[in-house]
Amino acid sequence: MLEAHLHRGQGAGLQGLALQAPAARIVAMASHGNQNGELSLLWSLCSTLADFGYPVAVLDATTAESADNPGLEQLLDDARWRSDTPGGSLPWSVIPAALGLQQLCTRHAECRPRLDPIRNQLQGFGVIVIYARADVLTRLLPDSGIEPLLTVSPVDLSPVTAYQALKHMLQNAQLRPTIASLVRAPLSTMAMTDFSPVRNLQKCALKFLGYQPDSFAIDTSKRHEHPANEVRRLALRLLENAMPLHRNPSPESR
Repeated sequence: MLEAHLHRGQGAGLQGLALQAPAARIVAMASHGNQNGELSLLWSLCSTLADFGYPVAVLDATTAESADNPGLEQLLDDARWRSDTPGGSLPWSVIPAALGLQQLCTRHAECRPRLDPIRNQLQGFGVIVIYARADVLTRLLPDSGIEPLLTVSPVDLSPVTAYQALKHMLQNAQLRPTIASLVRAPLSTMAMTDFSPVRNLQKCALKFLGYQPDSFAIDTSKRHEHPANEVRRLALRLLENAMPLHRNPSPESR
Protein backbone atom coordinates (compact mmCIF):
# COMPACT_ATOMS: atom_id res chain seq x y z
CA MET A 1 0.00 0.00 0.00
CA LEU A 2 1.14 3.49 -0.73
CA GLU A 3 1.03 4.71 2.85
CA ALA A 4 3.66 2.15 3.74
CA HIS A 5 6.01 3.92 1.34
CA LEU A 6 5.26 7.60 1.73
CA HIS A 7 3.06 8.04 4.81
CA ARG A 8 5.18 11.00 5.87
CA GLY A 9 3.95 12.98 2.88
CA GLN A 10 0.24 12.68 3.65
CA GLY A 11 -0.10 15.04 6.59
CA ALA A 12 2.13 17.65 5.03
CA GLY A 13 0.34 17.40 1.72
CA LEU A 14 -3.06 17.91 3.32
CA GLN A 15 -1.85 21.21 4.75
CA GLY A 16 -1.45 22.88 1.37
CA LEU A 17 -4.64 22.02 -0.44
CA ALA A 18 -6.09 25.50 -0.85
CA LEU A 19 -3.09 27.19 -2.39
CA GLN A 20 -4.27 29.23 -5.38
CA ALA A 21 -2.89 27.90 -8.67
CA PRO A 22 -3.92 27.31 -12.29
CA ALA A 23 -6.22 24.39 -12.99
CA ALA A 24 -4.50 21.08 -12.31
CA ARG A 25 -4.10 18.35 -14.89
CA ILE A 26 -5.45 14.88 -14.18
CA VAL A 27 -3.55 11.78 -15.25
CA ALA A 28 -4.30 8.19 -14.35
CA MET A 29 -2.47 4.97 -13.60
CA ALA A 30 -4.28 1.63 -13.48
CA SER A 31 -3.51 -0.83 -10.70
CA HIS A 32 -3.91 -4.43 -11.79
CA GLY A 33 -2.28 -6.64 -9.21
CA ASN A 34 1.44 -5.96 -9.44
CA GLN A 35 1.90 -3.10 -7.03
CA ASN A 36 5.65 -3.45 -6.58
CA GLY A 37 6.38 -2.67 -10.21
CA GLU A 38 3.62 -0.08 -10.37
CA LEU A 39 4.81 1.81 -7.31
CA SER A 40 8.41 1.97 -8.48
CA LEU A 41 7.35 3.60 -11.73
CA LEU A 42 4.77 5.80 -10.01
CA TRP A 43 7.42 7.31 -7.72
CA SER A 44 9.73 7.92 -10.67
CA LEU A 45 6.93 9.67 -12.55
CA CYS A 46 6.01 11.80 -9.54
CA SER A 47 9.63 12.81 -9.06
CA THR A 48 9.94 13.67 -12.76
CA LEU A 49 6.73 15.73 -12.73
CA ALA A 50 8.00 17.57 -9.66
CA ASP A 51 11.25 18.29 -11.53
CA PHE A 52 9.12 19.76 -14.30
CA GLY A 53 7.80 22.21 -11.72
CA TYR A 54 4.41 20.64 -10.96
CA PRO A 55 3.19 20.17 -7.38
CA VAL A 56 1.89 16.58 -7.54
CA ALA A 57 -0.85 14.81 -5.60
CA VAL A 58 -1.48 11.06 -5.86
CA LEU A 59 -5.06 10.01 -5.11
CA ASP A 60 -4.45 6.44 -3.99
CA ALA A 61 -7.59 4.36 -4.49
CA THR A 62 -5.77 1.25 -3.24
CA THR A 63 -5.75 2.71 0.28
CA ALA A 64 -8.89 3.44 2.31
CA GLU A 65 -9.24 6.54 4.45
CA SER A 66 -9.78 6.29 8.20
CA ALA A 67 -9.67 8.49 11.28
CA ASP A 68 -6.02 7.53 11.73
CA ASN A 69 -5.25 7.71 8.02
CA PRO A 70 -7.29 10.66 6.67
CA GLY A 71 -7.52 11.45 3.02
CA LEU A 72 -9.90 12.38 0.22
CA GLU A 73 -13.07 11.38 2.05
CA GLN A 74 -12.25 13.82 4.83
CA LEU A 75 -11.35 16.53 2.33
CA LEU A 76 -14.69 16.14 0.57
CA ASP A 77 -16.72 16.08 3.79
CA ASP A 78 -14.92 18.49 6.09
CA ALA A 79 -13.66 21.91 5.00
CA ARG A 80 -11.50 22.12 8.12
CA TRP A 81 -8.94 19.96 6.33
CA ARG A 82 -8.20 22.83 3.98
CA SER A 83 -5.33 25.19 4.77
CA ASP A 84 -3.62 28.11 3.09
CA THR A 85 -0.19 26.98 4.21
CA PRO A 86 1.64 24.57 1.90
CA GLY A 87 4.36 22.46 3.35
CA GLY A 88 6.12 19.13 3.44
CA SER A 89 9.56 17.72 2.86
CA LEU A 90 8.49 15.66 -0.16
CA PRO A 91 7.92 17.07 -3.66
CA TRP A 92 4.58 15.25 -3.92
CA SER A 93 1.76 14.19 -1.63
CA VAL A 94 0.02 10.82 -1.32
CA ILE A 95 -3.63 11.00 -0.29
CA PRO A 96 -5.63 7.87 0.60
CA ALA A 97 -8.66 8.01 -1.66
CA ALA A 98 -10.53 4.69 -1.92
CA LEU A 99 -13.65 5.96 -0.15
CA GLY A 100 -13.53 9.49 -1.54
CA LEU A 101 -13.28 8.30 -5.14
CA GLN A 102 -16.11 5.86 -4.47
CA GLN A 103 -18.20 8.85 -3.39
CA LEU A 104 -17.46 10.60 -6.65
CA CYS A 105 -18.32 7.48 -8.64
CA THR A 106 -21.67 6.92 -6.92
CA ARG A 107 -22.74 10.55 -6.61
CA HIS A 108 -25.13 11.48 -9.43
CA ALA A 109 -25.44 7.87 -10.54
CA GLU A 110 -27.63 8.86 -13.46
CA CYS A 111 -24.81 10.72 -15.21
CA ARG A 112 -21.05 10.95 -15.42
CA PRO A 113 -19.30 11.49 -12.09
CA ARG A 114 -18.65 15.09 -11.14
CA LEU A 115 -15.04 16.11 -10.53
CA ASP A 116 -15.82 19.59 -9.20
CA PRO A 117 -15.23 18.57 -5.56
CA ILE A 118 -11.67 17.50 -6.42
CA ARG A 119 -11.07 20.83 -8.12
CA ASN A 120 -12.30 22.73 -5.10
CA GLN A 121 -10.24 20.77 -2.60
CA LEU A 122 -7.01 20.13 -4.52
CA GLN A 123 -6.53 23.39 -6.36
CA GLY A 124 -3.02 23.84 -4.98
CA PHE A 125 -1.62 21.03 -7.12
CA GLY A 126 -0.42 21.16 -10.72
CA VAL A 127 -0.86 17.45 -11.50
CA ILE A 128 -3.24 14.99 -9.85
CA VAL A 129 -2.45 11.32 -10.44
CA ILE A 130 -5.41 9.00 -9.89
CA TYR A 131 -4.02 5.57 -9.01
CA ALA A 132 -6.87 3.06 -9.07
CA ARG A 133 -8.18 -0.20 -10.48
CA ALA A 134 -9.57 -0.22 -14.00
CA ASP A 135 -13.19 -0.42 -12.81
CA VAL A 136 -12.77 2.76 -10.76
CA LEU A 137 -11.16 4.64 -13.65
CA THR A 138 -13.93 3.61 -16.04
CA ARG A 139 -16.57 5.00 -13.70
CA LEU A 140 -14.66 8.14 -12.86
CA LEU A 141 -13.20 9.17 -16.23
CA PRO A 142 -15.35 7.87 -19.11
CA ASP A 143 -14.62 9.45 -22.50
CA SER A 144 -12.23 11.90 -20.85
CA GLY A 145 -9.41 11.52 -23.39
CA ILE A 146 -6.99 10.51 -20.65
CA GLU A 147 -4.64 7.66 -21.57
CA PRO A 148 -4.26 5.66 -18.35
CA LEU A 149 -0.85 4.14 -17.74
CA LEU A 150 -0.62 0.34 -17.54
CA THR A 151 2.54 -1.41 -16.42
CA VAL A 152 3.72 -4.82 -17.58
CA SER A 153 6.40 -6.38 -15.42
CA PRO A 154 8.33 -9.68 -15.57
CA VAL A 155 5.81 -11.22 -13.14
CA ASP A 156 4.16 -14.15 -14.93
CA LEU A 157 0.55 -12.96 -14.73
CA SER A 158 1.29 -9.29 -15.33
CA PRO A 159 0.53 -9.32 -19.10
CA VAL A 160 -2.73 -11.17 -18.41
CA THR A 161 -4.01 -8.79 -15.76
CA ALA A 162 -2.81 -5.82 -17.83
CA TYR A 163 -4.81 -7.07 -20.83
CA GLN A 164 -7.90 -7.54 -18.66
CA ALA A 165 -7.56 -3.98 -17.36
CA LEU A 166 -7.00 -2.62 -20.86
CA LYS A 167 -10.07 -4.42 -22.18
CA HIS A 168 -12.24 -3.17 -19.33
CA MET A 169 -11.19 0.47 -19.75
CA LEU A 170 -11.43 0.44 -23.53
CA GLN A 171 -14.81 -1.27 -23.79
CA ASN A 172 -16.52 0.43 -20.86
CA ALA A 173 -15.12 3.96 -20.95
CA GLN A 174 -13.28 4.43 -24.25
CA LEU A 175 -10.07 4.93 -22.29
CA ARG A 176 -7.02 4.02 -24.40
CA PRO A 177 -4.14 3.01 -22.14
CA THR A 178 -0.43 3.51 -22.73
CA ILE A 179 1.80 0.59 -21.75
CA ALA A 180 5.00 0.80 -19.73
CA SER A 181 7.12 -2.34 -19.99
CA LEU A 182 9.28 -2.69 -16.88
CA VAL A 183 12.54 -4.43 -17.77
CA ARG A 184 16.11 -4.64 -16.55
CA ALA A 185 19.19 -4.31 -18.74
CA PRO A 186 20.18 -6.17 -20.88
CA LEU A 187 16.57 -7.33 -21.32
CA SER A 188 15.56 -3.76 -22.17
CA THR A 189 17.06 -4.25 -25.64
CA MET A 190 14.61 -7.12 -26.17
CA ALA A 191 11.58 -5.33 -24.76
CA MET A 192 9.90 -4.81 -28.12
CA THR A 193 10.74 -8.05 -29.92
CA ASP A 194 7.96 -10.23 -31.33
CA PHE A 195 8.41 -12.56 -28.37
CA SER A 196 8.09 -10.03 -25.60
CA PRO A 197 5.02 -10.03 -23.29
CA VAL A 198 4.25 -6.45 -24.28
CA ARG A 199 4.31 -7.20 -27.99
CA ASN A 200 2.02 -10.19 -27.41
CA LEU A 201 -0.32 -7.98 -25.41
CA GLN A 202 -0.37 -5.42 -28.23
CA LYS A 203 -1.15 -8.13 -30.78
CA CYS A 204 -4.01 -9.49 -28.67
CA ALA A 205 -5.43 -6.01 -28.15
CA LEU A 206 -5.30 -5.31 -31.88
CA LYS A 207 -6.82 -8.66 -32.84
CA PHE A 208 -9.62 -8.82 -30.28
CA LEU A 209 -10.22 -5.17 -29.39
CA GLY A 210 -9.15 -3.32 -32.53
CA TYR A 211 -6.67 -1.23 -30.57
CA GLN A 212 -2.87 -1.41 -30.44
CA PRO A 213 -1.55 0.56 -27.47
CA ASP A 214 1.70 2.46 -27.61
CA SER A 215 4.39 1.23 -25.25
CA PHE A 216 7.47 2.54 -23.48
CA ALA A 217 10.29 0.31 -22.26
CA ILE A 218 11.39 1.43 -18.81
CA ASP A 219 14.75 0.08 -17.65
CA THR A 220 14.25 -0.37 -13.91
CA SER A 221 17.99 -0.84 -13.37
CA LYS A 222 18.35 2.92 -14.10
CA ARG A 223 15.83 4.06 -11.50
CA HIS A 224 18.56 5.83 -9.50
CA GLU A 225 19.46 8.02 -12.47
CA HIS A 226 17.24 10.99 -11.73
CA PRO A 227 15.29 11.06 -13.96
CA ALA A 228 15.83 8.47 -16.68
CA ASN A 229 15.17 9.70 -20.20
CA GLU A 230 12.45 7.13 -20.83
CA VAL A 231 10.59 8.22 -17.69
CA ARG A 232 10.80 11.82 -18.89
CA ARG A 233 9.27 10.82 -22.22
CA LEU A 234 6.55 8.86 -20.51
CA ALA A 235 5.72 11.75 -18.17
CA LEU A 236 5.45 14.11 -21.14
CA ARG A 237 3.16 11.63 -22.92
CA LEU A 238 0.86 11.50 -19.91
CA LEU A 239 0.79 15.30 -19.67
CA GLU A 240 -0.06 15.59 -23.37
CA ASN A 241 -3.19 13.50 -22.77
CA ALA A 242 -4.04 14.85 -19.33
CA MET A 243 -7.47 16.32 -18.60
CA PRO A 244 -7.66 19.85 -17.18
CA LEU A 245 -9.42 19.61 -13.85
CA HIS A 246 -11.88 22.34 -14.78
CA ARG A 247 -13.18 20.20 -17.68
CA ASN A 248 -15.44 17.42 -16.44
CA PRO A 249 -16.35 14.48 -18.67
CA SER A 250 -19.57 14.99 -20.61
CA PRO A 251 -22.69 14.59 -18.42
CA GLU A 252 -24.61 12.74 -21.11
CA SER A 253 -25.84 9.34 -20.07
CA ARG A 254 -24.00 6.29 -21.31
